[in-house]
Amino acid sequence: MMKIFAMVLAGLVFLVFPTETVFAQEAAVAPTFDVEQASRVYIDTLKGEALEKSNSYFEGGYWLILWGAMVGFLVDFLILQSRLSARFRNWAQRVTKKRWLQPGLYTLPYLIVGFILALPWTIYTGFFREKQYDLMSQGVGSWFGEQVIGFLLSLAIFPLLIIAIFTVIRRAPKTWWLWGTGVVSIFLFIGMLLGPVFISPLFNDYNDMEKGQLRDRIVAMAADNNVPADNIYVFNQSRQHKRISANVSGVGPTIRISLNDNLLERTSPEEVAAVMGHELGHYVLGHTWRLVSIIAAIIALGLFLISRITPRLIARYGDRWGVRDIADPAALPVFGLLLTLYFFAATPALNTLTRVNESDADLFGLNTAKEPDGFAKVAMRLSEYRKIEPGPIEEMLFFTHPSGATRVRMAMEWKAQNIENPQIVKPGLLEQE
Repeated sequence: MMKIFAMVLAGLVFLVFPTETVFAQEAAVAPTFDVEQASRVYIDTLKGEALEKSNSYFEGGYWLILWGAMVGFLVDFLILQSRLSARFRNWAQRVTKKRWLQPGLYTLPYLIVGFILALPWTIYTGFFREKQYDLMSQGVGSWFGEQVIGFLLSLAIFPLLIIAIFTVIRRAPKTWWLWGTGVVSIFLFIGMLLGPVFISPLFNDYNDMEKGQLRDRIVAMAADNNVPADNIYVFNQSRQHKRISANVSGVGPTIRISLNDNLLERTSPEEVAAVMGHELGHYVLGHTWRLVSIIAAIIALGLFLISRITPRLIARYGDRWGVRDIADPAALPVFGLLLTLYFFAATPALNTLTRVNESDADLFGLNTAKEPDGFAKVAMRLSEYRKIEPGPIEEMLFFTHPSGATRVRMAMEWKAQNIENPQIVKPGLLEQE
């Protein structure tokens, strides 16, 4: 069930990725513009130790998908096998006789114990591994403080979601999975509406972007594509990490354009324009609503499977676990076990759906910003921690975004087709700031 909550929170905070390198560039005119040659000029700037480090970090993430699923599975399994789940339910029933409220109370100790059991894994993957690859700016105290904030948010939001889910289970025992999908979708919408205003500022400071040519260009691109640009903010994400980031977030009155300080401080205006063209593309192409619809469909299938499998597991192991039926709050870890396996199996499909959206936004950004070399530079910056040239099957299975090589080639193909007398740009060696 924590997987569903993670997807709800994903609608609240938008994170992208950065590097802290700059390019020394010089233009050279080629007799003819060869797309592959122009692409290799960029791709081959990542080599040696930097290439090995990027590949090592990203390929290690493949295993994290497996181990992360195992950790999530084991946490719920331990809570069931130890009968802690039954004890949490009994405690909730002693505290209140209101049946509708009991699932929410149950959720509090369930989240606390789950957080503690998974904490060693969280610390390794979220802090030590990032430090090992020099991708984090925070100290352990600041990082852990943000984990606590996120955990407190889960204590405030997740019980409300669980109350709603178990309410529909009791009232519609045969079709609860369908109504439950609607509940999750409503939470996603509320998260997207309120997240930029109330959640994101808990982690970063947001200030109006200073007036100037760069802001004017962003406003002009937004206006050309009917994107509201009344609110353009810069947030101080450099306090957390080195990745470049930007987004168009919110719904209706909360729509805003946000750029992190890494993007402004570590890239050229052409690169900023390329990034913002991409982000505007997500909004114009309706990716937010498309993604919500896809997530809703995926969750619907997951809840349907849970509605069919959970009663059988309870019939076989319920006495051992102290779980009475599917409407018992103590069944929540059973939901968690099944959802962990389900989302693990669905990882390639989820990655592909996201990657298609990102590729569409890439093309939109190229058409909007008309900065193919700026876009190629950004793709190379992101390759500091994303494998630059995976195999096609590898990219399909593990990449949520097109690989750096794919993006550079797209940029050079666009350049060949849309720029008169295109030139091959030699970016030179990466220079550390």
